Amino acid sequence: MSRIGKKPVEIPAGVEVKMDGTTLTVKGPKGTLTQSVHPNITVKIDGNVITFERPNDDKENRALHGLTRSLVANMVTGVTEGFKKDLEVNGVGYRVQKQGKTLVMNLGYSHQVKIDEIDGITIDVPDANHITISGADKQKVGQFAAEVREKRPPEPYKGKGIKYADEHIRRKEGKAAKGAKK
Repeated sequence: MSRIGKKPVEIPAGVEVKMDGTTLTVKGPKGTLTQSVHPNITVKIDGNVITFERPNDDKENRALHGLTRSLVANMVTGVTEGFKKDLEVNGVGYRVQKQGKTLVMNLGYSHQVKIDEIDGITIDVPDANHITISGADKQKVGQFAAEVREKRPPEPYKGKGIKYADEHIRRKEGKAAKGAKK
């Protein structure tokens, strides 16, 4: 039995969950999220608890059981609390700013890198070296943060670039001076 799949998901106050065929809709204070549920997984909504059942113990059904429960739990968390990713910009002359709904980054290129906010995502720039990306959909927040980081990933020699706040960059030593080793 899937340990994750058999745990019920609590529905907090102010959150509305509806099942329409194979589509699950979760509506809360931070927005509305929809997710298609695999037909093999049965979703039951009893009061303020959502439970998940599978028809048998096939490998695919066991995997779908835990996956579906995790996706729904993330939807409920997203519409109540939301998700956020913090990014840090390191490097001499590297800085970020927000102009309207556009993130403008100076990353050592000959031009500025500009990224527009997408639906369901908000970008916040508390200072010139930090970016906070937040939203209700965990997958969208993570994907958008990865796309921002991709514009200048951190390099291992000086640590310059965009990195996640909790990410550790493994540093490398530079080339040894000529003739130092004999």
